[in-house]
Amino acid sequence: MDFFNVYQNNYLVVTAFILIGILLPVIALTVGRLLRPHNPYEAKRITYESGNDPVGDSWVRFNVRYYVIALLFVLFDVEAVFIIPWAVAYEKLGFFALIEMLIFVIFLLLGLVYAWKKKVLKWI
Repeated sequence: MDFFNVYQNNYLVVTAFILIGILLPVIALTVGRLLRPHNPYEAKRITYESGNDPVGDSWVRFNVRYYVIALLFVLFDVEAVFIIPWAVAYEKLGFFALIEMLIFVIFLLLGLVYAWKKKVLKWI
């Protein structure tokens, strides 16, 4: 019977975290909405850029390459996040971890070569 109570306690803890995770942002946003000043007028509704009045349409087309370059940056930034802890703990991990990291780096290099061959890295 003790196991059943422990099992139920696990569900209670998860339920409490879910409720806190939902209620905390809702309460914070509600309190912020009640406390902040609310005085809308037309000048506040226009798009503001560097103190200049906006000219033209706000929907501007961007080249997809900017997004691809950003995604490649994120990819190789995450690579560093994986490599740094490995390098710190290399002596404890041993030779098997070296082989795993080499496979990881080879896959990343293959992705970089693929992007290079597709001319994704070519800046306009």
